[in-house]
Amino acid sequence: MILELVDIRIQPGKQTEFDAAVQRGLEQVIAKAKGYKQHVINKCIETPERYVIQIYWETLENHTVDFRESPAFQEWRAIVGPFFAAPPTVEHFNLLSKSA
Repeated sequence: MILELVDIRIQPGKQTEFDAAVQRGLEQVIAKAKGYKQHVINKCIETPERYVIQIYWETLENHTVDFRESPAFQEWRAIVGPFFAAPPTVEHFNLLSKSA
């Protein structure tokens, strides 16, 4: 399984609107994508405009090819993109270890 880690900075004062949009986008668009497993949305306490989203995929290609090259990616960006203060940082990780 692959972890996609997305670090998003949104425009100040848009948190309530973004909260609803990001949840809608994840549940209605990304959750239907090939290889999608689950997601977690984290809101920063110290920096209220910062969000970190964890999305788990079966394979790296499920995100980078199957999703990113599909019309669903444009649908996702149309939902959340208007809130971005800067382009998000996206990185992928393999699990090294975890607690019991």
